[in-house]
Amino acid sequence: MGNSSEFQKAVKLVIDTVSFDKDSTVQVFEATIRVLGSLLSAHIIITDTKQPFGDMTIKDYDNELLHLAHDLAVRLLPAFENTKTGIPYPRVNLKKGVPPDSHNETCTAGAGSLLVEFGILSRLLGDSTFEWVARRAVKALWSLRSNNTGLLGNVVNIQTGHWVGKQSGLGAGSDSFYEYLLKSYILFGEKEDLEMFNAAYQNIQNHLRRGREACNEGEGDPPLYVNVNMYTGQLMNTWIDSLQAFFPGLQVLIGDVEDAICLHAFYYAIWKRYGALPERYNWQLQAPDVPFYPLRPELVESTYLLYQATKNPFYLHVGMDILQSLEKYTKAKCGYATLHHVVEKTKEDRMESFFLSETCKYLYLLFDEENPVHKSGNKFMFTTEGHIVSVDERFRNSLWEDILPGEEDSAEKAKPTELKAANFSSNCNRVPDERRYLLPLKSNYMRQIDRMVGLI
Repeated sequence: MGNSSEFQKAVKLVIDTVSFDKDSTVQVFEATIRVLGSLLSAHIIITDTKQPFGDMTIKDYDNELLHLAHDLAVRLLPAFENTKTGIPYPRVNLKKGVPPDSHNETCTAGAGSLLVEFGILSRLLGDSTFEWVARRAVKALWSLRSNNTGLLGNVVNIQTGHWVGKQSGLGAGSDSFYEYLLKSYILFGEKEDLEMFNAAYQNIQNHLRRGREACNEGEGDPPLYVNVNMYTGQLMNTWIDSLQAFFPGLQVLIGDVEDAICLHAFYYAIWKRYGALPERYNWQLQAPDVPFYPLRPELVESTYLLYQATKNPFYLHVGMDILQSLEKYTKAKCGYATLHHVVEKTKEDRMESFFLSETCKYLYLLFDEENPVHKSGNKFMFTTEGHIVSVDERFRNSLWEDILPGEEDSAEKAKPTELKAANFSSNCNRVPDERRYLLPLKSNYMRQIDRMVGLI
């Protein structure tokens, strides 16, 4: 927003008051994406020589946020020790390490979505330790995928490598694993990250996608990504969760814009029906399975990215619709409240940090066409928690190969032209001008999706 005085005040508050030397047990994943990610993002903004957001420099700044990030990451490292697979424990005590009664089970997203933040930290410090442990966890999970389908489950035993949860889907437990394979490639340029993502994307298309082949033409049901058994590809249930609404945004980043348009329209239809997204929606029963909405950002994020890709005003209307629903149903005296039930519109006394760091941010950027994010000429990427990171040459210098034997030389980086989806239909081209001011989906397909969620 360019508000340098508030930014400087907040940074000073963090430097003066935050300490991680606490007898507190935290989730490794949440501490990484919410706390480590925000410290690193703010540090990068402060030290950016171009200062695209206005003067965000801090007088006498001595890398304090980077030192805090380093301190936190060191306290998270015990999670990666004493596991036979290299997949980390889900929780760690910031003072004492892994609690003695710790579970040996973790979810794929929790263990496999640490690479962006840990990688940035390693490359800023010149210390490969953090990226190495995060990358080893990703490779360990990748090696456990099914020989038959190439899919991963959603819960794994970190000691045995056995899948405890055999559900393969795009929502809770899996979502950001796929997101970070692609974003790690975008940021670091490591070819194997793109290769893993392309293989994963192909397997998702082959086994999770249902419905007609093309989004905007042909006969049959609208495309939908379902939850299946990782070994057989057989349908496991008839619900999808709200976290899956991030996937159209990821499809935009890989260039599969047409498919993104279809899946986004499905989630938007559910939003139109309830004025919010239920945590789980049963597409067979056309009703919520889990009816609360904790102000999640995923649909807004995909809306923002689709608008950037297509410039179709339809997505501004979607954003306005979402904004008006939030104002109408979730606004409370001191902020915005989680909806306890999307039908009854009852509230909970809870506002998650991602509401500010993502939901509000993506809505703001959707409407702020002149924002430096869009106009400064710099390239930016958002972490899974909405923290902004400049796509910068200094993150392209690889350190971790020195201690992972047998890796190919860093000169073998993937070139940007190799970034393409396995089942892409638009080849990264923007939607053609003649379609830009029409509905992104033909009206009969829009109506079909509305019928599918019980809107008409």
